[in-house]
Amino acid sequence: MKLYTALTICSLVLEVSSQNWFTFIPEAAQGAWDMLRAYRDMREANYIGADKYFHARGNYDAAQRGPGGIWAAEVISNMREDSQRFTDLIKYGDSGHGLEDSRADQEANEWGRSGKDPNHFRPAGLPDKY
Repeated sequence: MKLYTALTICSLVLEVSSQNWFTFIPEAAQGAWDMLRAYRDMREANYIGADKYFHARGNYDAAQRGPGGIWAAEVISNMREDSQRFTDLIKYGDSGHGLEDSRADQEANEWGRSGKDPNHFRPAGLPDKY
């Protein structure tokens, strides 16, 4: 965990060194909030097959904030998928359990971060509220 924290901080410093601190930090905070909002919506919707849509939407919304939002979306997405892979490894051993789903989640994350329409992953019948 300490290594992951150190890598995240190094990533932040390197990313911000090429940006303006006064815009990057607020963008990152707003991007993190966008990711949290998408996660909460996903939990509230509890809709089978909507996982990839919410991944793409959270990353898309965060990326619209600017470089700080893109950075936050990437860090949060990678942390989430890495932690999920780690717990799967503990639970199921090196069986590859969840690997395909993790890859598909990362595809949806990258799709959203690149500015592509997250509705590409929207399942039929998902309420308009989302």
